[in-house]
Amino acid sequence: MLKNWLKIAFINYQKNWLSTIINVLGLSVGLSVFLLIFIYWQDEKSYEKWIPNHENIYLVETGNSSMGQMIVSSYPELAVSKEKFPEIEDFTIANSWEDYKVKLSSENGSVFTTNARVSDSFFEFFPFKSVAGSLKNAVNDNNKIAISEQTAKGLFGEEYKDCVGKFLKMDDSDDKSYVISAVYQFSEGNSVYKPGFVMRHTSSPESRASWTNYSYVGYFRLKPGTDVPNLEKKMSEMVSQQEKISAEKWGQKYEEKNRMKVHLTPIAQMKLDAHSEGIQKGDKKSIMILLGLSSLILLLSGINLINLKTAQASQRAKEIGVRKAIGGSKIQIIIQFLLENMMICFVAYIVALAAVELFLPSYNQFLGKEIKLFEENILIYSGFLLLIFVILSGIIPALYLSNFKPINTLKGNFSRSKNGVWLRNSILALQLVISSFFIICSLIIYSQVQYMMNKELGFKGDQVIQIHFKKTDWENNYNLKKYIKLKDEVAKISGVEAVTGSVISIGRGFTNSSTVQNATDTLQTVQNVVNGAVDRNFLSFYDIKFISGKDLDWNKASDTISGTVANEAFIKKMGWNPQQALGKEVFPGWEEKKKKYKILGVIKDFYVNGVDKPVEPMLFFNYDRNWTKGNMSNLQIKLSGNDISGSLEQIKEFWLTKAEPGYPFDYEFVDKRFAKTFEKFQKQRTLFTILNSIVLIVALLGLFALSSLLIDQKLKDVAIKKALGADEKMIIWDLTKRFLLICILAVFISFPFGYYAMNEWLKDFAYRIEMPWWPYLLSLVLLLILTFSVVSIKAFKATKVNLVKYLKYE
Repeated sequence: MLKNWLKIAFINYQKNWLSTIINVLGLSVGLSVFLLIFIYWQDEKSYEKWIPNHENIYLVETGNSSMGQMIVSSYPELAVSKEKFPEIEDFTIANSWEDYKVKLSSENGSVFTTNARVSDSFFEFFPFKSVAGSLKNAVNDNNKIAISEQTAKGLFGEEYKDCVGKFLKMDDSDDKSYVISAVYQFSEGNSVYKPGFVMRHTSSPESRASWTNYSYVGYFRLKPGTDVPNLEKKMSEMVSQQEKISAEKWGQKYEEKNRMKVHLTPIAQMKLDAHSEGIQKGDKKSIMILLGLSSLILLLSGINLINLKTAQASQRAKEIGVRKAIGGSKIQIIIQFLLENMMICFVAYIVALAAVELFLPSYNQFLGKEIKLFEENILIYSGFLLLIFVILSGIIPALYLSNFKPINTLKGNFSRSKNGVWLRNSILALQLVISSFFIICSLIIYSQVQYMMNKELGFKGDQVIQIHFKKTDWENNYNLKKYIKLKDEVAKISGVEAVTGSVISIGRGFTNSSTVQNATDTLQTVQNVVNGAVDRNFLSFYDIKFISGKDLDWNKASDTISGTVANEAFIKKMGWNPQQALGKEVFPGWEEKKKKYKILGVIKDFYVNGVDKPVEPMLFFNYDRNWTKGNMSNLQIKLSGNDISGSLEQIKEFWLTKAEPGYPFDYEFVDKRFAKTFEKFQKQRTLFTILNSIVLIVALLGLFALSSLLIDQKLKDVAIKKALGADEKMIIWDLTKRFLLICILAVFISFPFGYYAMNEWLKDFAYRIEMPWWPYLLSLVLLLILTFSVVSIKAFKATKVNLVKYLKYE
């Protein structure tokens, strides 16, 4: 019986070779796209799964509605919680920032690498494998340092395993030596923590005692079975109470509605589910959208398969009628058609795996990852998916065909079945609904990204480069002295028009913000005001426009000591207009003692972090009047347009020989750096455009195959109409109008789904386009044109039918 079924299957595949090829190609494309997105999702979910007992380790996040959620906590929040709440077994601190690198030097050489400043228990939470030395007490002393295997190889070459006990120097300390306590090896599993070296976190007693100094990335290890929501509630109450005490101490009004909240996020989920920006946080929303869209493409492929199988019913009807007439059971017929479907799906699955493996290198480069396809869990998941797909896509045509009545099929009366026509029309409509949905969404995403890229940024950063110091030190005004010296030296280089500096970095963000009070009414405050310590020419350097007032006059002591310039966002939150703000006095929270600053000017808002986020309130002042002078650790250099490459070569030579010899030379154009803030959305646009193209290709291939089969079934009708004098235009219209009506209905059904999906997507943007109407109209016009073009190809061929062939027995 099985042998007979296989013979029948191959005969039908050969007879319908076009639809068979379309099925295989459509399914393989759908599976390929789904697998590419699926393995990306699985890779993002795999972070920190290598950690033993990871299900009981939680990242501590703190924040409120005005400050937002922060990945950092205060030291008392971590330490006191461990003592106060028995659910907490232990905590650790793990401060590690990807952009902060330090130079380590040994007698043999040096490396420039990332680092983690941690508490003593770090290696208990992150148990890296020890290559040399013991990790147990590797950082329990301020003089100890543990280094990664890669760092050790860079410093000591092939003898790196013998480096324990040797000394290293660090470029951000005063010639202090650190003894190597251990060499560790990273886990093969994905992790956000891969520091080049680890050392003990040091901070002042005042910092460790402050409940409002949020500077520590902390983790808790909880007892199994802990009621996490209840613990979050208790910690939130504790932190809010301390915030209230601190606010009253500073004479501020504490808003109960703006209470602090603590979130505990499982460490194995923080890559995607952290409430804050996290550490190298993934874009879960985009991944889930892409996963959903790839599922729609897979569904579209299944629709093609179902539609073509039911449309081919006329070719199999008599076969089924004979089988039933001689005693064949319904279950046998269903199993036969499921077997045929499985053969198609399995071939498509093999083709899809080959395609994914082929495109994986480019895909990894696009994502910046090293994902592998042939991993056990991926093959298991994809195999299970294939089985489900075989059953779901095969059961509908199998049930439909097995329900044919022998008496009708043998008489040839099945082809006019209303159920069969309704099923095919419904499935075709669903296919076009999905296609229209993709077209609408793709056009709106394109419009939003273009809107962001063309938005007025409020500054001019073309021909401006920024160089961040590699060697920094916050003691003895090292950074300040270095900034002043290098600024004067670089200004002398040919092709350099101007040099400035600031503690903010356009395209990278800001380093410090605080609460600012109205000096005449200290209860009136603005939180999260950006510390805009700048050099004298910063605002004119970037051609930032003034709305009212003037820039700081650096020849006036009053301006440089207590003058400030505010942006629009700040004065709006204070409730002032640009004219009212002039002369107003405020207390900035970043001053150690209360000191009044007078607003001398108001500037137009300009973007620092990216145009998808709102512009933060900012105050700009002379960097040389408080502790911010130590944060001047970059140069911003404007180049003339005459010989940019030549000027860059001179700057590079100066930097490598005089400014920072022994360090890598890196720079970035400010406008290009800011453009990187669009990168995520540009990738979304690219991926959606690719998916949209794939959807249209799969849908049109299916439409072509389906229309070919249905028109072939009407060739006798066409011959009769042609014999009665119908012209080609009338015949083509008669054959295509049903498809066009289904297309119009499908597009209108897709409108509310497209509107809802795009309205949700646009909510993430502080500055967004208004929902446009033209993508909806364009999707209708485009699909009508494509549907007519595809169907009319076969309809035109049908008008050339041989009358004798179809009418000789009439």
